[in-house]
Amino acid sequence: MTAAHTAFTPVLAQPRPQSAGLPGIAHATWAGRDDGLEQLSVWRQSLAPGAATPPHGHDCDEVVFCLAGHGEAHVDGGVFSFGPDSTVLLPRGSVHQILNTGDAALELLAVFAATPVQTRLPDGQAIALPWRS
Repeated sequence: MTAAHTAFTPVLAQPRPQSAGLPGIAHATWAGRDDGLEQLSVWRQSLAPGAATPPHGHDCDEVVFCLAGHGEAHVDGGVFSFGPDSTVLLPRGSVHQILNTGDAALELLAVFAATPVQTRLPDGQAIALPWRS
């Protein structure tokens, strides 16, 4: 075990999502580079009714699990409705946006094939996320 991994622990607490600096979005990073991973990030998010992520993309694949609520995934010009027990697949480079279309919180768990997660606007400009990724 290297010196960088001496403080590694394989069991982490799962913090509740907190206000993240984006309107209507609460976020918690559950796992990533800071936790000893080299290829994955895991995020937990809650979107208030009517809230939406900005249109954006990533330099890696993303899989989003809907735990509760109802939403739409706008992906590369298509609109796809989803709800509890749905999985949303967002391939690397796809421009996407998640919207809460219900009247209750949209609860999501997202897994990314990178850490940290690079996030870009549709024009390619990098977005500085207000949380650790």
